[in-house]
Amino acid sequence: MNTSARTRPASARPNLTAYAFLAPVAILVMLFFIIPALLVIYISMTDLATANFTSDVAQMTFIGLKNYETLFKDPFAHKIFFNTVFYVLVTLSLFNVGGALVVSLLTAHINRRAGFFFRALWLLPRLMTSTVYILMWERMVADPPFGILNQLFDVAGYDSVAFNTNHVWTFVILVNGIIGISFGMIIFTSAIESISKDIMNASLVDGSTSMQRIRYVILPLMRWPLLFVLSYQTLSLLTSYEEILLFTNGGPGVYQTEVWALTAFHRALSNYFGNAQWGYGSAFAVVLVIVGIILAVLYLRIFRFRELVSEPKIENL
Repeated sequence: MNTSARTRPASARPNLTAYAFLAPVAILVMLFFIIPALLVIYISMTDLATANFTSDVAQMTFIGLKNYETLFKDPFAHKIFFNTVFYVLVTLSLFNVGGALVVSLLTAHINRRAGFFFRALWLLPRLMTSTVYILMWERMVADPPFGILNQLFDVAGYDSVAFNTNHVWTFVILVNGIIGISFGMIIFTSAIESISKDIMNASLVDGSTSMQRIRYVILPLMRWPLLFVLSYQTLSLLTSYEEILLFTNGGPGVYQTEVWALTAFHRALSNYFGNAQWGYGSAFAVVLVIVGIILAVLYLRIFRFRELVSEPKIENL
């Protein structure tokens, strides 16, 4: 018997063991993600609403891409889209990735206990329930005489400011960014502290400055955590709307702080006129999923994912 044929079953055994361990997760993903996603895609091609509600998929009226045609002709869709782009880009840059990286770099170079205490402070907003957290912010930015910021302005002799109307985006980004910064901060701090002391000492012996160590030593060794945090936080910001719903509900005014995910919720489940449009709302959700997939693939290419997962070559060591 051929030697390779005799050894094939033995070599295949570890693969079977790995597949056996992966099977429960694959079944759960199929049940709770793939099948619901396919259902949402199908519902987005129906006119399912409160007026013709049915739980029987076979009785739903199939209308093809009409909901998508209506969506792209919606006079407010462009405003909501650019609201979402602005919200995601600014929150990522200032807080969820940029801010988290700065906090991690700073706290990794100070006294260990002081750094731990400072990072623990950033975790407090994430530990609070969203309702309590938003109530605190609402009290903070309320109009006179109730708003804490305006009370401080009054004591300092400044005029009161209508934060809720004139600076609403500033506070929407602050509210979400202060929660989101803690996740990246934990990942980045762990990555920085795992860098070998020998590498850092070698750069010190070479006479590098702090900025040079960050640019040429720390950041290149953090491609994995940067890719993970950037991808995760982008998808999280695209699909999350809880804090915006509680803080402004998309207002004030006409869709001033409305983002795409909040629109999908409003259309499908919380229509102002009581006519929930599950089909139309699902179309918004499907577009969001497509955008998320495109961005995830783009990130993988920018960070050269294949190089990250390939085996290290001896000439590169």
